[in-house]
Amino acid sequence: MEIATILGILIGLGGILGGNAVEGGTIDSLVQGPAAIIIAGGTFGAMLVSFPMPVFNKAMKNAYLCFKPPRIEVDQIIDDIVAMARIARKDGLLALERNLEEVQDPFMKKYLQQIIDGIEADLLQDQMETQIFLETERTKLTAKVWEGGGGYAPTIGIIGAVLGLILVMANLSDPSKLGGGIAVAFVATVYGLVLANLFMIPMGTKIKIFAEARENAYTMIMEGLLALQAGHNPKVIEDKLRIYADKEVKKDDES
Repeated sequence: MEIATILGILIGLGGILGGNAVEGGTIDSLVQGPAAIIIAGGTFGAMLVSFPMPVFNKAMKNAYLCFKPPRIEVDQIIDDIVAMARIARKDGLLALERNLEEVQDPFMKKYLQQIIDGIEADLLQDQMETQIFLETERTKLTAKVWEGGGGYAPTIGIIGAVLGLILVMANLSDPSKLGGGIAVAFVATVYGLVLANLFMIPMGTKIKIFAEARENAYTMIMEGLLALQAGHNPKVIEDKLRIYADKEVKKDDES
């Protein structure tokens, strides 16, 4: 579970609602069904207009990455590659097939099988680079869907505000309807800003971070497998791949 996402949402909403309470406002004053319908419908409608349905659907599915991203076990991957390198150096590449089922990472297992089958190094590298590039770009594209929604939501909020003001102006002779129209006008703007800046834009950012982390992991696997195929010393391979592990540690420390 990605605690930072849950904590961020709770702190963000808590700050907004807490500040509203300090100012003397109530939660009831922020609950406006018409405003929610305008913002949700308008924002997701704009997202659908902007992106093809397959991309939109993938973006909805990738939302889980913000709450429960797959854990990338960098140290385990390095240990697996080094172990395979020792086997290959001692008994040859064909000997790797006996241990292939022990490999947990699908990307690494796929290309280890190709090494065992005797694929040429240039073709192997080309295939891995192509898969890394395409998977990264596809995931980042789904992040753009959420970031796009974050751009649309405040504008839809302004539309909701204008609609509310139209309702007010149309009912100036009926004071009982003025309060509801004004509430929709201002609450719609708040909903749009909150949806954009607390949910959609941050979700897009986090999905891109996951895509980059997976890209780094795949690149590390590619470097390791190419070195394994070339017959490099397992210790040299391990030292080379540990650079990636150190990079991940530094990122964790900085965050």
